[in-house]
Amino acid sequence: MKKTYTGGCHCGAVRFEADIDLGLGTLRCNCSICTQTRFWPAIVATDAFRLIEGESELSEQMLDTRNSHYIVCRHCGVRAFGVGHSPATGESAYGVNVTCLDDVDLDDLASSPISYVDGHRGTWHAARAAIGI
Repeated sequence: MKKTYTGGCHCGAVRFEADIDLGLGTLRCNCSICTQTRFWPAIVATDAFRLIEGESELSEQMLDTRNSHYIVCRHCGVRAFGVGHSPATGESAYGVNVTCLDDVDLDDLASSPISYVDGHRGTWHAARAAIGI
């Protein structure tokens, strides 16, 4: 069931609101940036994400593929969300870091299915067994 969550970065400079159905699942990516920062996103349509405050406090990085924008708070360095494009459809979407949600029900999070993607090789739709996760 879709629910409206609020969330933000560690220091509170960046705040957002997003309509998320955790029952649809989350992602785990094995690329170096997602692995090292422990980024755990739920994919959210662009019209279901609202930046409430802190736009001027964000810093943006783009890595090799130029496919995803890695957005962090320039004060605390937390990556509360990102913006990407589906390799399959080209559509834009937000990746909301579920660990940055306020008061998320831990049972809902624990029961949310996880899809593993192979960002390390850029083969986003590879089977889980093939990427060694």
